[in-house]
Amino acid sequence: MLTVGDAFPSFRLQSVVSRQRGQEFQEITETSYPGKWKVVFFWPMDFTFICPTEIAEFGRREADFRDRDAQVLGASTDTHFVHLAWRNGHEDLRDLPFPMLADTRRELSQALGILHKQDGVALRATFIVDPEGVIRWASVNDLSVGRNVDEVVRVLDALQTDELCPCNWKKGEPTLEVA
Repeated sequence: MLTVGDAFPSFRLQSVVSRQRGQEFQEITETSYPGKWKVVFFWPMDFTFICPTEIAEFGRREADFRDRDAQVLGASTDTHFVHLAWRNGHEDLRDLPFPMLADTRRELSQALGILHKQDGVALRATFIVDPEGVIRWASVNDLSVGRNVDEVVRVLDALQTDELCPCNWKKGEPTLEVA
C-alpha cells in the first residue's frame, strides 16, 4: 500500500459531478484541482449499507473541507453510470457536492494497494494529499467498519499547521514547541 511520503498516483477517471441532464459526468485527473489539498476516500461498492453513511457525511462536511482549501473526491470500483443511478435513487446522495470517481478498471485502487484480496473491491481507504501531490495521511478500515469524518478534518487541520501537534490536538489548541 502507498503511504505517507509517497506520491499519489496519476489517474484519469470518469466521475459523476451532477444529476443535471447533460452535465452528469466529468473526467477528473490528479491535476484537476491545482494548488488544493485533496481528501480522497474509497468505498467498496455502491448500493450497500455502510457506504452511503460515509459518503453522505463527507457531503455534509464539504464546507469544512472547502474552508481548508481541500477538495473531496470519493471513489469506488463501480462505473460512473452506477454512481449516477445510486445518486438518483438514494435521498442522502442526490445533492453530493463532490465528484464520485469511477475506478472501474481498478487502476487507481491497485496503484494505491487498497484492493480487498478476496473481493477485489476497494477497501475503506482515506488519503490526505498535499497540494504537491504527496500523501500526508493514509487510513484504511476493514469492509465492515465505517470511518470517522471528524478525524479526517482534525488530521487535515493538524497537517496544515506544519507544526508539531500532540495526541487529540484540535484546531485552535496550542501546538508543541521544540525545547
